[in-house]
Amino acid sequence: MSLPEIVSREQWRAAREELRRREESARREREALGAERRRLPMVEVDPEYLFEGGDGKATLLDLFEGRSQLVVHHFMFAPEWVTGCPCCAAFLDQVGHLAHLSARNTSFAAVSRAPFTRILPFKARMGWTVPWYSSAPGDFNDDFEATVRDGGKPVDRPGLSCFLRDRDRVFHTYSVYDADLDELGTTAALLDLTALGRRPAGSEALRLHDEYDF
Repeated sequence: MSLPEIVSREQWRAAREELRRREESARREREALGAERRRLPMVEVDPEYLFEGGDGKATLLDLFEGRSQLVVHHFMFAPEWVTGCPCCAAFLDQVGHLAHLSARNTSFAAVSRAPFTRILPFKARMGWTVPWYSSAPGDFNDDFEATVRDGGKPVDRPGLSCFLRDRDRVFHTYSVYDADLDELGTTAALLDLTALGRRPAGSEALRLHDEYDF
C-alpha cells in the first residue's frame, strides 16, 4: 500500500493551503457548470407514460406528487433478476430522507424494468421508503436511454433524469448516466477526502448493504 509522505504540521498546512486554493477554483467552476446546466434547453415529453407502483397504475405526471420538479433514478433491475443492481442500491442507500427535496418543490422516484411484484420484496428487504415504480412494459426506459440495445438485447444502465412540470405539461431537462453518478453520491464524496480514496487496497466491491461480511 502506498502511503502519503510524512511531514511536519507546518509543511502539512502549507500543502493544504495550496490545495485549498485549487479546490476553491474547482468549486467556482462547478458553480459555473451548474448555472449552464440550469440553462440547458428542455424537451416536452408525454406526461402519460404509465408505471406501476404501490398504489397501482401511475402516470409520469403522478410521479411529481403535485410538485414542480421530479428526479428519476434509473435503477438497474431487469425483469428476470431477483434482486437489483448492487451499485444502484448503494446509490439509493445514500439518497436519505426526501423531506429536503420536497421542501424545494422536488420529488424523487426510482424506476426499473422489473415487474413491481419483484421490486416490492426487494425494497422491503433493503428498508427503503422512497417511491419506486415499474416501467414495464412501456418505453420509458428506452426513451430516456436508461435501457440500450446490445445486439438487439436490452441492457440497462444506471442514471438520473430530471423533469420539470408546468401544470399538466412535462419537460425533460437533464440526464446523467453510468460512472458520472459516482460524483453525486455521499460515499464517493467522503472517500475522496481520505488518503486511500475510493478503492483502498483490500477493500470489497460494492454489495447490497446486508451482504457484507462484517
